[in-house]
Amino acid sequence: MPRSRAFTQVDVFSTVPYLGNPVAVVHDGTDLTDEQMQRLARWTNLSETTFVLPPTAPVADYRLRIFTPGGELPFAGHPTLGSARAWLDNGGTPHQAGRVVQECAAGLVSVRQEGILSFAAPPLVRGGALDEEYVGQIVAAFGIKRDRVLAHQWVDNGPGWAVVQLPTAGEVLALEPDLSVIPAAMVGAIGAYPDGSEHAFEMRTFAPGVGVAEDPACGSINASVGQWLTTTGAAPSAYRVSQGGRLGRAGTIEITADADGTVWVGGAATSCIRGTIIL
Repeated sequence: MPRSRAFTQVDVFSTVPYLGNPVAVVHDGTDLTDEQMQRLARWTNLSETTFVLPPTAPVADYRLRIFTPGGELPFAGHPTLGSARAWLDNGGTPHQAGRVVQECAAGLVSVRQEGILSFAAPPLVRGGALDEEYVGQIVAAFGIKRDRVLAHQWVDNGPGWAVVQLPTAGEVLALEPDLSVIPAAMVGAIGAYPDGSEHAFEMRTFAPGVGVAEDPACGSINASVGQWLTTTGAAPSAYRVSQGGRLGRAGTIEITADADGTVWVGGAATSCIRGTIIL
């Protein structure tokens, strides 16, 4: 039988509420079937809808299942921060002060509370350069010439991300992709702003493979791109990424690489809607 459950909608990666990327959080996902979770995710029509469950790992504070309108993800970034924010605002107390541990299909993810919430980038499932055939498909979909791609990489920490680096942020913002050319893709484009700008890079992420044409602000790809760029020296150990401008949003993602190589992905997270949902 349907029942009332606590519900929060959180805006992530913007200091100004309603200009970031929203995530819907159902605080009690127990006894819901996969079909019920997927149905709600299609109905909310957000990039992701999450369901909080009791953890199975003793060190975890809760377990999270993450759904897009098109399917379930093993991990996603902005839902991790948004769900942690919702859990804390709903009275959650972590085992370790200042550190939330989330269990998800990709494993355990640490979220630290230091002014803003930041999650530790999970290990890559797949890395290395893309094959040239796939680069050609991406270039065709983006409507650009091959020589505009400075570098490319698999940056897959679960969802299947690949990324291409363009020379400038302006070229990233100018993209008008034809996603019918890459209907199963999970792909990002990143380009640099001039030195001294508020943000180091502009990112756009396209996920037709899970039913999301363009994500307003994506933590998972920024996590793995952060690992790539800071490891290769293509970016400093701390930098900011802008995302969402083409969608009327104003996302800012903070990337910080610790001395031990851990990359943290952080940003503002504000609970904007609180109430109940009947499921």
